[in-house]
Amino acid sequence: MLETSARLLRLLSLLQSRRDWTGPDLAERLDVTPRTVRRDVERLRALGYPVHATPGTAGGYRLGAGAALPPLLLDDEEAVAIALCLRTGAGGTVAGIEETSLRALAKLEQVLPSRLRHRVQAMQAVAVSDRTYGPMVGQDVLTAIGAACRDRERLRFDYLGHDGASSRRTVEPHHLVHHARRWYLLAWDTGREDWRTFRADRMDPKSPTGPRFTPREPPMEAAAYVAAGVTSRAYRYQAVVTLRAPVETVSQYTSSGFATVEAVDADSCLLRTGFESLDSLALYLGLFGVDFEVHEPPELKERLRVVAERLIRGT
Repeated sequence: MLETSARLLRLLSLLQSRRDWTGPDLAERLDVTPRTVRRDVERLRALGYPVHATPGTAGGYRLGAGAALPPLLLDDEEAVAIALCLRTGAGGTVAGIEETSLRALAKLEQVLPSRLRHRVQAMQAVAVSDRTYGPMVGQDVLTAIGAACRDRERLRFDYLGHDGASSRRTVEPHHLVHHARRWYLLAWDTGREDWRTFRADRMDPKSPTGPRFTPREPPMEAAAYVAAGVTSRAYRYQAVVTLRAPVETVSQYTSSGFATVEAVDADSCLLRTGFESLDSLALYLGLFGVDFEVHEPPELKERLRVVAERLIRGT
C-alpha cells in the first residue's frame, strides 16, 4: 500500500510538470508496466484528479481542470516562491485579496518543512515593503480585464479620465501591465482607431464582453509602451529635453514611472516626462544639476526665466 501511494504521488507530480505524457514514457519514469500506469490513472480519477486520456499511438495522458481544486505537489523552490508572493499580495494594489492571501499563506506555512519555513521567514525578516501603494483595483475588475485579454474578446467599459470626465469605451484588450504601483490596460480603442492606455482603477467593465477579434501588433512591447505613455501623455504638459550628461548618470535619478531617458550620444541624453505645472517641471529639470536644452513645450522656456528670477531674488 505504501509503495502504491508513493507511486501515485510520483505519477501526479509528473502529470503536473508537463502538459502531455505518453503511457510508455510514464511507465519508464515510474519503472512499471503501461498496465500499472492505467490502473494508477484510474486511482487518481477516483480521488478527484481529472486525468484525460487519448487512445492510439499518438495518444497519452493529460491532467485537466476539474470542478474542485485538487491538492498540488510543489518542489522546494516553488513552495518558497508562492509563500513570498502570498506575503506580497497581502499588502498590494489589488483590493479584496489581503485577507485571502493571509489565509492561504497560513495554510502553506503550516505544512512547509522546517528548512523551507526558515527560508521564508528569513526573507520576510529582512525584506522591507514600500507601503505607499497606488490606487486599489477590485479583484473583479482585474479578472474581467484579464479574461478579455486572454480570450481575445472586445471589452466595453465606462472610463473616468484624469480630468474627471466619464466616457464609454469599446476596445480590443491586449495586455494588463503593472507599472509604478498602478495597473494599466493597453488596448486598441475601436472608437478612436488608435492604441490607448487605461488605468484599471478608473475602469468599470460591462458584461457581456463583445465578439472575438484578431490581435493587432502594438507599436512596441506592451510594458515599454505603457511606461512611455504614463510618464508624459497623462499630464497637462509633456516635456522633451536634452540633458548634457550621459544616460547612465541621468538614469540614476529618474524613475520608470516618472520619466524616460534615451541616449543621444556619449555625453547627452533625451528626457521625456510630464507635469501638471510648468513651475514644477522647471524645478524638476534644475534638480539634475546639468545643462539642458528644452525642445517641448515652448512655453516652458519663458517659465524657466520666471522661476530663475524668483530663485535669484531669494538669495
